[in-house]
Amino acid sequence: MPYAQVNGQNIYFEDSGGSGPAVIFSHGLLMDGSMFAPQVAALKSCYRCIIWDERGHGQTATGACAHFTYYDSADDLAAVLAHLGVKQAVLVGMSQGGYLSLRCALRHPVIVRALILINSQAMQEDPATLPGYQDMLQDWTRNGLTERRASILEHFILGGQWAGAAAWRAKWQQTAPGDLRQCFRTLLARDDINDQLARITVPVLVIHGERDRAIELPRAQAMAAALANAQLVVVPGAGHASNLTHPQAVNAAIETFLVSLNF
Repeated sequence: MPYAQVNGQNIYFEDSGGSGPAVIFSHGLLMDGSMFAPQVAALKSCYRCIIWDERGHGQTATGACAHFTYYDSADDLAAVLAHLGVKQAVLVGMSQGGYLSLRCALRHPVIVRALILINSQAMQEDPATLPGYQDMLQDWTRNGLTERRASILEHFILGGQWAGAAAWRAKWQQTAPGDLRQCFRTLLARDDINDQLARITVPVLVIHGERDRAIELPRAQAMAAALANAQLVVVPGAGHASNLTHPQAVNAAIETFLVSLNF
């Protein structure tokens, strides 16, 4: 299996290879790189598509994740690219993946050709959501993921009645408490970088589900407005993981944006 031993981590990745422009995909909380399968399938004939599992997630998870911030994850992203000999890439980040991709653009601007931010934001978590997160985390780590909690998570991330939800519920059931605790701590302790967004001058595509309950649309609109060179595409009817549940619309927006970069 392909792993990059960087920054004291053993990071799992997959690389489609090829000579096309590099596009690296960073997943959301409780997900892994496989959530971008619809995008990789659509793009790999023209672009070098790289997915990776972030700290505490997927095949990078250790079961006892040490303290980290999204700046550490941004450094991991840059290190994976360096490991692969990629000097510049388009960074695609969904939710949490967007948090670290933005920070990568701030810390490692030379390697960033453009950004695609899917259902993400630049602000801290809405204080109104904190009690719900903390209650879920406490119950999950003590009692495992109950059917009730799994159903809530499914609706929160994937919306109702999405055909692929069962596979993700099975993955969530296997999440180790140590990984879970630290990943949520990182999420809830992140800083607000909205006032730094003007420093990012590369082209940015912001894609957001119209019905996202995890990150409301006005937060994405504020992020797009604060960025120097951003465009916003709203996906009708989509929730949080719009790239999974509404891949046709998301892929069309991504492909149009990538073509506009004139590699």
